[in-house]
Amino acid sequence: MLAKIAMAFEQGGFWMYPIMIIQLISIAIIIERVYFLFMKRKTNNVEFVSQMEDTIRRGDIEQVIQKTQSMRENTLATAIFAGATAAKNLGGKEEIQGRMDEVLIAENAALDKRTSFLSMLGNVATLTGLLGTITGMIKSFAAVSYANPSEKAALLSAGISEAMNATAYGLITAIPALVAYAILVNRTNVLMEELTQGALKAFNLLSFSYDPMTVKGLRYKNTTAE
Repeated sequence: MLAKIAMAFEQGGFWMYPIMIIQLISIAIIIERVYFLFMKRKTNNVEFVSQMEDTIRRGDIEQVIQKTQSMRENTLATAIFAGATAAKNLGGKEEIQGRMDEVLIAENAALDKRTSFLSMLGNVATLTGLLGTITGMIKSFAAVSYANPSEKAALLSAGISEAMNATAYGLITAIPALVAYAILVNRTNVLMEELTQGALKAFNLLSFSYDPMTVKGLRYKNTTAE
């Protein structure tokens, strides 16, 4: 099998090497994105907020901060920590939302990072294989035009072999990249939607706790002024 692959690679001509580079890059991206999106990121954000709902509703901002501070690997926990810190410092709803949005925007960028390259690499691999096909056919017809009749069959066969091998390798590289792109985009959308839902629920709960904190702040300011 390895000998056949090596022979096909050799017969495919120059364009097999650019396709191989594209294949290695796409494989590296797929491995990294699968690890990041499926291993490091989980779809339990709404459940996580539900577990903290009672604490947030009681307005126990200190406990919310303590719980989320030790879970910084969880993006939603980081967003809640930022929002709870703003609430503790008597920040308004706009500040709470702004602090949480900073974390969410950074996370969305991390989720979507490099995935779009797979679509581009798949298309480039297909086009590179097609280019190898065209150059192989050009070589075969050019060689046949000036070759002896006894050599025409061999030269034509070599040119067609180069063309077909380049096409096949381009498709072998492109198909997994495009399939992985669709799967990863779907996973990214699921994570983003769930993260948004969890963050929105946490924001509403923190905003509910904000009014008592504001009243306390005003009372403290009035007492100080007196």
